Amino acid sequence: MILVTGATGNTGSALVTELQTSGAGPLRGLTRDPARAMFPEGVEAVAGDLTRTDSLEPVLEGVRSLFLVSRMGPDADILDAAVRAGVEHVVLVSSITVQTHPHLGPAGENSAVERLLKDSGMAWTILRPTQFASNALWWAETIRKRETVRAPYADTGLPTIHPGDIASAARVALTEPGHREQTYALTGPEKITARQQVETIAAVLGREVPFLEISRQEAHREMAGFLGDEAADAVLDLTGGDVTNELLMVRDTVFRITGSPARTFHQWATENAAAFH
Repeated sequence: MILVTGATGNTGSALVTELQTSGAGPLRGLTRDPARAMFPEGVEAVAGDLTRTDSLEPVLEGVRSLFLVSRMGPDADILDAAVRAGVEHVVLVSSITVQTHPHLGPAGENSAVERLLKDSGMAWTILRPTQFASNALWWAETIRKRETVRAPYADTGLPTIHPGDIASAARVALTEPGHREQTYALTGPEKITARQQVETIAAVLGREVPFLEISRQEAHREMAGFLGDEAADAVLDLTGGDVTNELLMVRDTVFRITGSPARTFHQWATENAAAFH
């Protein structure tokens, strides 16, 4: 039995579909509201909340493989619950910042979860993706209202990854041999700037989308309100304020794991055009 947590999220929903399509065997998707989950036929929707580990005991019964996104709840307690339930293998989504920017607070938190997993006694596979293509959804309301997208570091290109590629890598790690005790840095197939992302969305929509580059200070004021000061500073460092060659590197890891090329931002934008209409 495989349990996918965050099963209605960008990565989790794609993983559930891939696992079911590939015939991976018994499969559960964890969601707070099973009645609203749109899972493929044959997937068991189970109610649970990663922030309340007491809700996980019945969910984990019979589970041997677990897909877990770091920092969605008290990770030490979640991993303890998995050990008690007899889970054998955990595929953890961490962050590439563990290796590129270990001094940042969120990177340190991810690193701590990785260590907890490695010390748990369960087999592990760690995925470290770079910036998600789906982060562009932050602009969705602005674009729908035909207002100007505002972003700092407009011409700094990052190898943004399609969440579906994280799901594909996780599916292989969960179902095929050779991936236990492995750590994989995952990126998209090319670097793309914020300006280019907006231009791509505009091309998919078939209309102009205004764009304005703003200063780090302006961006921090806008982001700190919902992210907090530390997280806003971390995001701004990672999107242009403190980029490194390691962060900017385009890797072929998705192809090496899955046998398929990593998907482009254009493909993601095309698949998600409805969010911007």
